Amino acid sequence: MAVFGRYTQWQANLRVLDVTEIKSVPYVPLSHPFVERLIGTVRREYLDHILFWTAADLENKLLDFRTYFNNHRTHTSMEGRTPNLPASRPIANLRSFRWQPHCRSLYQTPVAA
Repeated sequence: MAVFGRYTQWQANLRVLDVTEIKSVPYVPLSHPFVERLIGTVRREYLDHILFWTAADLENKLLDFRTYFNNHRTHTSMEGRTPNLPASRPIANLRSFRWQPHCRSLYQTPVAA
């Protein structure tokens, strides 16, 4: 009975948020390749290297990774740019830089000093 209650609450939340449900074939990663790629990237690059204690702790750490992923991590498919790259980004002097930590120092990127 509790599982059914959670399902109806989940469905109600989706309706309130105006989220459209898209059903996929279970155990067939090719049905949604972009989602599968994102899940794999998050697992390989982040979740396999950290511990989390509660759902709130996991959520906070995933928010940190989202910030790193969208603002600092370069993407090969985007020719080394980040998704949230500003139009005019200053070029760093490679003789004077420091390392900026991300995701509780799991990753570091160089920034102008």
